[in-house]
Amino acid sequence: TPVGTSVYNILMGTEAGDSAVAGYSPPGLVGTKACKADTCCVWWYIAQAMTLAFTGPTGRCNGFARAAIRLGFHDAGSWSSSLAAAGQDFGGADGSIILSGTEINRADNNGLQAIANQALLWSKVFGVGVADIIQFAAVHAVVTCPLGPRTRVFVGRKDSKQAAPEGLMPSVTMSADQIISLFEDKTIQPHDLAALLGAHSTSQQFVTDKTKAGFGQDSTPGVWDVAFYNETLQPGTNSKVFKFQSDLVTANDSRVSDEWQSFIGDQSHWNGDFASAYVRLSMLGVNNINNLTECTKVLPAEKKTF
Repeated sequence: TPVGTSVYNILMGTEAGDSAVAGYSPPGLVGTKACKADTCCVWWYIAQAMTLAFTGPTGRCNGFARAAIRLGFHDAGSWSSSLAAAGQDFGGADGSIILSGTEINRADNNGLQAIANQALLWSKVFGVGVADIIQFAAVHAVVTCPLGPRTRVFVGRKDSKQAAPEGLMPSVTMSADQIISLFEDKTIQPHDLAALLGAHSTSQQFVTDKTKAGFGQDSTPGVWDVAFYNETLQPGTNSKVFKFQSDLVTANDSRVSDEWQSFIGDQSHWNGDFASAYVRLSMLGVNNINNLTECTKVLPAEKKTF
């Protein structure tokens, strides 16, 4: 299908993973016949709710937005190509982090309970799938952050209550070899891994070191900027910045370091690479790509100033 072709092209690097296409106006109120006739209509209304939920008082993205980005990573990332080839093709972007009733309680997912509850509520209120609401929320949260890209978003995934296999999420104690191998097993190569790790630009840690709860991984956690790439490499640290050991070792690995360095001071390069890499991540475990619908047009515009 045309959508399947677009996703394929994004994965192959011949089509952009972000888009400025906007200007959508819903054909009717949510729940009306006119709105139901347009798959993307309800998502426009969802986007309005998310903009309110994810925007802080200063116009930056808030803690709820940061959690939404992490939730998107954790639902989609729980998939393995080697397990799928061995007959365990489940997990991935299927909503199971919420719907299984058990995944959300894993140690990997500490701190995601509140956003998971909100995502489930949105799915019920608006009558959409949980897998889709999780990925839409992650993409929306990124563009809610000042300077964040407008990643292309697709809906129509199949929900699953089957818990994803355990042990598929990265840990802050992993070596670079372990992290790179883990992501390669998800079809994510070091180039894309370097881009995806930049999401730590807006993250805060609460679990790794509880004495430094709330510390960001760079000095501007409310902004989707490239400060993370430079600050991670600098000796010492800002008193309010907490560096994950896994970020340090991965950034300095020869398979990642060139791309990591290339993002320093180059916002547009990182944004484009992140968007393409995130589309790939958001399709892990999704086996009905040809039946999806692109609804990027309902997302808010990028915040290029703040």
